[in-house]
Amino acid sequence: MPTDRPGDFSYSNLSGRPSGSIVRALGTVVPGVRSIIDDIAPFASWWEQRNREAVGSGRPLWIVLGDSLSQGIGATSPDRGWVGRLADDPPALLRGMEVVNLSFNGARAIDVLERQLDVCDDLRRHHDVARVTMLIGNNDLMKPSWCRELPATLHRLLDAIPQGTVVGRQPGMQRTARLFNRMVEVAAARRGLHVADFRIPHLRDFAGRLGRDFFHPNDRGYAEMAAAARLTV
Repeated sequence: MPTDRPGDFSYSNLSGRPSGSIVRALGTVVPGVRSIIDDIAPFASWWEQRNREAVGSGRPLWIVLGDSLSQGIGATSPDRGWVGRLADDPPALLRGMEVVNLSFNGARAIDVLERQLDVCDDLRRHHDVARVTMLIGNNDLMKPSWCRELPATLHRLLDAIPQGTVVGRQPGMQRTARLFNRMVEVAAARRGLHVADFRIPHLRDFAGRLGRDFFHPNDRGYAEMAAAARLTV
């Protein structure tokens, strides 16, 4: 956990949980899935080092809350994900800031609420946090039981994130995704949050935009996410 001394900042960008049984099974037969799994730990380590440097920089911070999409999983390297692209070539709203990326692979809304947000709040107490963004919910839609839990968790999360946080919509058309977006929009009006379309616009055409596992974006997909995010982050 972070402290008031920047050099002591320590945060793991790994979930601490094993991959799900379905993912592990696919990894044994689909080379692209196996290679993506193999990227999880190196990507996390890369962000951990960058986070330490950011906290110790003395500059205003941009804090990212989220899951594998904010880690850049599926890209050829962490800096080719949407967060890395914006950090290295920031739009005007992020200029002069250093990114602290608290996302991790497999994260759900409950992980942001119970783990990432605690670290974010601690950083806000001790440092100049100029921007917070949150892109979460994709994993919550993967299992029926998680879908059922999502509305209650999301309600608590949207009440807990800092005022002015930029929250990404879910692009899917399933009922839970539509409910997610309605809840985000209501909370935005009530709490002064900003709503953004972080993902590839509409996500109706995945051709050429998916990584080796045919699930996460590739470099092209993340470039389009970064382009969309530039308008609001």
